[in-house]
Amino acid sequence: MTNNQQFVLYGAAASGSVAVEAALELLDIPFLVIEGETWSSAAARKRVGGQNALRQVPTLVLPSGETLTESAAILLWLADAHPGARLAPGPHDPLRAQFLRWMFFVSSAIYSLHWIKPDVSRIGAPQSARDDVVDSIHERIAFCWRTMDAQLRPSKYLLGDTLSVLDLFVAVISRFDPWRERFYQEAPNMTPVVKRVDENSRLKALWERRFPSD
Repeated sequence: MTNNQQFVLYGAAASGSVAVEAALELLDIPFLVIEGETWSSAAARKRVGGQNALRQVPTLVLPSGETLTESAAILLWLADAHPGARLAPGPHDPLRAQFLRWMFFVSSAIYSLHWIKPDVSRIGAPQSARDDVVDSIHERIAFCWRTMDAQLRPSKYLLGDTLSVLDLFVAVISRFDPWRERFYQEAPNMTPVVKRVDENSRLKALWERRFPSD
């Protein structure tokens, strides 16, 4: 990988790695996707496990051979490494604090809950309780979207008139079950933004290929 001088992304369709794919597309960075549906394939778990001991996607291997994990960290690193693309407010930008706040809110308060759903024993619950646990998770996710929506006053995008990796992150995570219909209900202020990101001319083909909203 180091010899190829190429970004290598271990990812999967309809997963959080699609937000990283979107950022790489907008940055015009060539990259190779290695499919890693670790939740459904032992081969994928082995494949991803060679780069990430937690066997989770996204996992990004840099041209140097260094590995990055965690969606929010990867998105933030990509944005900061390419400041000219303006995919994140800079360190001294007045919007930086809220950008960081909501990036990590989406990661920790919403995205992380989806990790429980495939195997509720991860939190000590019996499989017989799975339906109740998943229903509770969905209610918590709805509450978190509602909380975020009540505190944001989006313009064209979530933090103003410039598209950021926060917009990409929300556009992808809001596609997760319980799907966009519930997101639209809970987050009316953010709804026009995610629809605008859906229609971005540079990303429409990616969405259709990797994570169609329907």
